Amino acid sequence: MKNLKVDVAVIGAGTAGLSAYRAATHHGARTVLIEGAQYGTTCARVGCMPSKLLIAAAEAAHALKAAPSFGVHPGDTRIDGRAVMERVKRERDRFVGFVLEGVDRIPASDKLLGHARFTGPHTLQVGDHTVVEAGRVVIATGSTPQRLPNLAGAGSRLISSDDVFYWDELPSSVAVLGTGVIGLELGQALARLGVRVSVFARGGSVAQLSDPQVLREAARVLAEEIDLGFQYSVVSATEEDGQAVLTMRDALGKEVSAPYDYVLAATGRRPNVDGIGIEHTGLALREDGIPHFNPQTMQCGTSHIFIAGDADNERPVLPEAADQGKIAGDNAGRYPDVRPGLRRVPLTIAFTEPNIATLGASYKTLCAPGKPKFGIGKVSFDNQGRSRVMLQNRGLLRVYGEYGTGRFLGAEMIGPRAEHLAHLLAWAVQNRMTVEQMLEMPFYHPVVEEGVRTALRDLAASIAKGAGDTDPADSEPGT
Repeated sequence: MKNLKVDVAVIGAGTAGLSAYRAATHHGARTVLIEGAQYGTTCARVGCMPSKLLIAAAEAAHALKAAPSFGVHPGDTRIDGRAVMERVKRERDRFVGFVLEGVDRIPASDKLLGHARFTGPHTLQVGDHTVVEAGRVVIATGSTPQRLPNLAGAGSRLISSDDVFYWDELPSSVAVLGTGVIGLELGQALARLGVRVSVFARGGSVAQLSDPQVLREAARVLAEEIDLGFQYSVVSATEEDGQAVLTMRDALGKEVSAPYDYVLAATGRRPNVDGIGIEHTGLALREDGIPHFNPQTMQCGTSHIFIAGDADNERPVLPEAADQGKIAGDNAGRYPDVRPGLRRVPLTIAFTEPNIATLGASYKTLCAPGKPKFGIGKVSFDNQGRSRVMLQNRGLLRVYGEYGTGRFLGAEMIGPRAEHLAHLLAWAVQNRMTVEQMLEMPFYHPVVEEGVRTALRDLAASIAKGAGDTDPADSEPGT
């Protein structure tokens, strides 16, 4: 058994772990990076990059389908599922290669392969080969797709989003359980590529939306293209003749049953904090097993242990993992000099078509008990000029502002080019701009951003009027 003494041990070599390692070593700390499986981040292997490759193929297929509406009539469309997946995997492997090149530049003496488990507050057992004694520890163990026990009967036909990117061929049919970002992105992309897709939601949620009007519009728009059902529960799933037979029950108690090549469980991911001996750290844990931590410093309590990325389940998206990893690594590297780090304005995007985006303070947060009233502005994209030109005139944007100060607070939207609109608005929130200052910014013509200006004008009027337009939540779709 090898014994290793270091200043900082980072558990996990994903986005957060790599960021933490770089930050800690920047402070001169002797740091070891421990990886339990294979190098290459979740984003590169099975997350944001391969999913966008699949979505890009789906957009190409959809463009051909939409072309006749412009008077352009292409020939017969043929989707080669094997070629689609070959490109997805080829480009995915290229992105993973870039990550691995970075890992290769890390000195071999700073890397350990093996499952790490706390045996005490300062000690880790790595595999069956090394004991690490660390002055400080960063937990960056990532997350794993949730598995639902009542779907176990589907056997090999039950998959997670991770499995999709190892397909050699597109299947003929898929049932998607979950209307979060992953379920909607993959469900719509597969449907556009000719796969028979049914998407089921346990409740009435759509991606990360909480604004009832935007939520309702998103459900309506997406349901125009994909088979989308709300308020469904799983009755049973069985594997029969190489397919999964899935039986679901709707809110009225009616059962529907159909065979699918696969059942894709996109019901969320769980943080990898079990199985790492966290009970031996002495940390105070929440009910979900995650240590209590300060989101500004990533410090667990007042201890020498820090947590970052999907492992803390705060904002499980790549930019946040990178930021949290840097904060955790900085503070572990210069401990006990623990300082708040840069936490950016919340920004989440679903790359459906239209895009779904939220940024800044959400509607739900602003409506929480004890919160002051706020103004709301909105614009529908149905008649927005550039959107109609592109035949992408679907969706709704709602923007929020503070009474009195006129400060811009946040937005929720489904709409064309929303991935770009969301960045524009997130920058405004982070810069603490007022609505009037935003309206002084340049707006070209004709651009989709003119819709943002319309919503901001509506918000300015709401703030000026001072009326309490807090819009109590209407019923969600499917209720």
